[in-house]
Amino acid sequence: MKFDRPATQNPIDRLKVVGQPLDRIDGPLKTTGTAPYAYEHHDVVADAAYGWTIGAGIAIGRITRMDLAEAERAPGVIAIVTADNAGLLGKGDHNTVRLLGGPDVQHYHQAVALVIAESFEQARAAAGLVKIDYAAEPGVFDLTAAKGSAIAPEPNELTGPVDTRIGDFAAAFAEAPVTLDATYTTPDHSHAMMEPHATLAAWEGDRLTVWTSNQMIAWATADLAKTLGIAPENVRVVSPFIGGGFGGKLFLRADVLLAALGARAARRPVKVALQRPLIANNTTHRPATIQRIRIGARRDGTITAIGHESWSGDQPGGGLETAVSQTRLLYAGANRMTAMRLAELHLPEGNAMRAPGEAPGMMALEIAMDEVAEKLEIDPVEFRIINDTSVDPENPERPFSARALAECLRQGAERFGWNRRDPRPGRTRDGRWLIGMGVAAAFRNNLLITSGARVRLDGTGQVTVETDMTDIGTGSYTIIAQTAAEMMGVPVERVTVRLGDSDFPVSAGSGGQFGANNSTAGVYAACVKLREEIARRLGFNSEAAEFENGEVRSGNRAMPIAAAAAEGDIVAEDKIEYGDLSERYQQSTFGGHFVEVGVDIATGEARIRRMLAVCAAGRILNPKSARSQVIGAMTMGAGAALMEELAVDTRRGFFVNHDLAGYEVPVHADIPHQDVIFVDETDPMSSPMKAKGVGELGICGVAAAVANAVYNATGVRVRDYPITLDKYLDRLPDVA
Repeated sequence: MKFDRPATQNPIDRLKVVGQPLDRIDGPLKTTGTAPYAYEHHDVVADAAYGWTIGAGIAIGRITRMDLAEAERAPGVIAIVTADNAGLLGKGDHNTVRLLGGPDVQHYHQAVALVIAESFEQARAAAGLVKIDYAAEPGVFDLTAAKGSAIAPEPNELTGPVDTRIGDFAAAFAEAPVTLDATYTTPDHSHAMMEPHATLAAWEGDRLTVWTSNQMIAWATADLAKTLGIAPENVRVVSPFIGGGFGGKLFLRADVLLAALGARAARRPVKVALQRPLIANNTTHRPATIQRIRIGARRDGTITAIGHESWSGDQPGGGLETAVSQTRLLYAGANRMTAMRLAELHLPEGNAMRAPGEAPGMMALEIAMDEVAEKLEIDPVEFRIINDTSVDPENPERPFSARALAECLRQGAERFGWNRRDPRPGRTRDGRWLIGMGVAAAFRNNLLITSGARVRLDGTGQVTVETDMTDIGTGSYTIIAQTAAEMMGVPVERVTVRLGDSDFPVSAGSGGQFGANNSTAGVYAACVKLREEIARRLGFNSEAAEFENGEVRSGNRAMPIAAAAAEGDIVAEDKIEYGDLSERYQQSTFGGHFVEVGVDIATGEARIRRMLAVCAAGRILNPKSARSQVIGAMTMGAGAALMEELAVDTRRGFFVNHDLAGYEVPVHADIPHQDVIFVDETDPMSSPMKAKGVGELGICGVAAAVANAVYNATGVRVRDYPITLDKYLDRLPDVA
């Protein structure tokens, strides 16, 4: 199905199933422990062995000696895989560094060996007997030190232009009566998902099957085939349940490759789970940024000049953290400039983490907006609304398909009681606590990706949907079932959803908050085909036929849909393909974040007291699961504001706090009640579903709202995340 014109009225608009707050249909499986995650497949193959991954002990250099003799003699050891015996390996299109190192080492904890044994414990014990000598080489591990050598890389489809200039930014900034020129930093972040990267691999002749934890099935299939040098049709990737990913499982990682190599070496199935201390350094992370923001404004609050420069780092051949992306679109301003620079670092590979680009970019931009509002003596909510725009600021001929930023901010301010905020910092007390309120806009682009599905109707009236879409805890099973139920006119209980298998039609996958809209649009397309065939078989005009309550109706005539499949299943397959609507209209999601914090006047401890998110993200397909996505994102934003930071050892080039004891994430005690409001909005430019993504919108701006609240509480401005005690304790106001 080609989607190249705005959506008109269609069966989804009935909203009998779609748009309803249904419980997640996979919930009972997960709460009873019967949902099989990657490492928990015990019945798909027999006699699985276990692998233990050995990570490199240096950041850059070479392995000069690897002594396996004692490990090979250890009890239960079946084989040991290294670069010496793994055979010729390629590199996937989505990988920056090789997944199996040796003799060259490209980063700390790069996998250099896999020990395979009869039991997990035997593999772990034998791995401790492997002796490795290294010749370390000097590396670059400090973004601040490398900033001066950063370059402007070639632009690509993901980054967009590296530099943009509209009007005369320098002149407008110099002439503006009110200006801000400030630098902000965000640290490296770990995905820290609950389920580790894990895979069970089995060969049957030349055909490989992996049961793994991966967000993007088609990418994993293609890259695994390319890395192993085998035909893609000989690779099957199965990933029906994923215990969190946040972008860390978008790409093929070492666990998948090692399990495949281990199964080939052992001549039997092999399980590999990356041990928790390896995940931070072995897999990907959100790269740190240094961001300089300059804003010039008139006294009436109109922005006349806005400039945003960002520096990030990655491995040679790696990519940018696109922290300026929101600044190109969020606020009006005739004179504009953005620039991104990339430094070559020898830290582990940087890549996508929840809302890549916008999340760290808005951590800086939305503090800067508050700083300018204070200089102007304008309320920060009003300042943002003054600079709202209905068109792409870089291309005024290109309107937004839907834009409710001002409505989100106004609704949020009213619900949160923003009028009770004292704009003078440090003036509101509640006992020993200094109280502050902060606000930030939320912004994330809407991405359109071709997505397919297969739909089957059987003689009992049961509808089955098959697509390689994944569910990373987001509720994909449920919204896909809702879509099929709405389209086919059956109860959601009459829909079976099968996900996460490369044998199914290729979907958008889970990432970039593009999964929900695109995958359900693919299911919509397949259901349109299935409706046409059912109507044909039952003698109805498909354009006039209505599907409702398990029947097909037209005029006074009605028949059960099951009757169409009386002689055998009916199968329909299609995909949604997009025209140029996203080029003619800028498609984005918007919101407002409001946070209240308390800061202990004596100890400086900062505690979040209230949080509110107001989101405009097209049609909300399931308010219950969408709310869960937003509050989860808000929690990650709180973590980014107050505690999350991968600490870099700039001498040896690794993340020191590479476990959940040292890498702090929010726990229940850190998070108060969270409120979420969805603005009533549909976007007919986005898809037949008229939906957009929301899972990443919820993190964009949260950290800045926290930072702005801390400032309002204390009068202390912190521009370097996370906002920890060492950065403001000595600047707190005197105890009264």
